[in-house]
Amino acid sequence: MTPLPKAVVEALQSVLGEGPIPLHEPRFHGNEQRYVQDCIESTFVSSVGAYVDRFERALAEYTGARRAVAVVNGTAALQVALRLAGVRAGDEVIAPALTFVATANAVHYLGATPHFADSSEATLGLDPDALRDWLEHTAERTADGIRNRHTGRPLRAVVPMHTFGHPCDLDGLMAVAHDYRLTLVEDAAESLGSRYHGRHTGTFGLLGALSFNGNKIITTGGGGAILTNDERLADHAKHLTTTAKQPHRWEYVHDEIGYNFRMPNLNAALGCAQLEQLPDFLAAKRQLADRYQEAFSGVEGAHLIREPEGTKSNYWFQTLLLDEGEAEQRDRVLEATNEAGLMTRPAWALMHQLVPYRDCPRAPLPVAESLARRVINLPSSAGLV
Repeated sequence: MTPLPKAVVEALQSVLGEGPIPLHEPRFHGNEQRYVQDCIESTFVSSVGAYVDRFERALAEYTGARRAVAVVNGTAALQVALRLAGVRAGDEVIAPALTFVATANAVHYLGATPHFADSSEATLGLDPDALRDWLEHTAERTADGIRNRHTGRPLRAVVPMHTFGHPCDLDGLMAVAHDYRLTLVEDAAESLGSRYHGRHTGTFGLLGALSFNGNKIITTGGGGAILTNDERLADHAKHLTTTAKQPHRWEYVHDEIGYNFRMPNLNAALGCAQLEQLPDFLAAKRQLADRYQEAFSGVEGAHLIREPEGTKSNYWFQTLLLDEGEAEQRDRVLEATNEAGLMTRPAWALMHQLVPYRDCPRAPLPVAESLARRVINLPSSAGLV
């Protein structure tokens, strides 16, 4: 039998050819130059301009959200969304241990504490059954709401993250949130274009957060957006992210502590052009997933992760999952693929393993710990097919 590292390299080469192949790179084959040049010529390149408004309208229309508010990055989007959801200093917010650090950082920036929960192997996101079991032992109902019986802190919100673009079990998580009076805020940073039972991710919670970093499915260079169906919250989001300045032709009056988080018009111009191409990007990523599926069908000890039942994934990051018995081979696979010029990477370090978050409350994390040992992200650019 072919050793697993060699088998993975051969499967990748059968789809991609010889390296070097990056993990993920943007594609600029539309109106990017024209829109950006138009923005420059208008001189409106900062946080006010026609492209910001246009990008927000297009995002809302595409996702089905009532409103979208464009901001400087996905972390800022999640931070403001959590603040609008009522998260305050001293609260706890349930988040997956298997996530990018920005999820935990957004909680911390508000003076709150992330409370880490386990994942589902079927979705890679928060497991509602495991979360419910944990809360039955950990959550305590009080006259002021739900609190962690061990720390005494209020449990305020839950933040599912749609890992690598695959939607979580939102029905299950919404049921847990309802039963434990937790506000659901979606970290949809990786899942633009993904749908759960036909509805776009980021629109199920009170608010959702998107990211348009350079490695996302569309990019504005840096950037993010807040999604919500609540007009009042959307207006407040725009107010907070523009330094909470009251509208006036010349006076500078700020009525609360806000943030300088609005997306520049220059970035929004890029985003408008990218969003026009999103259907093509999604089709290409799905085609790449199908080709990988075929290539890895004969590789023993690993399989490609496919979209969960009832969902449509954007396949932002194509993901190989090693069998539990092959977990010790992960680093050898990573070394072999990268030596061949085929960029791969492991999942992130789990949040409770990071120095800033190692003392945070957490549930038992057997699935997240197993996934972290076995996940390998494959080259995923839309231009690879």
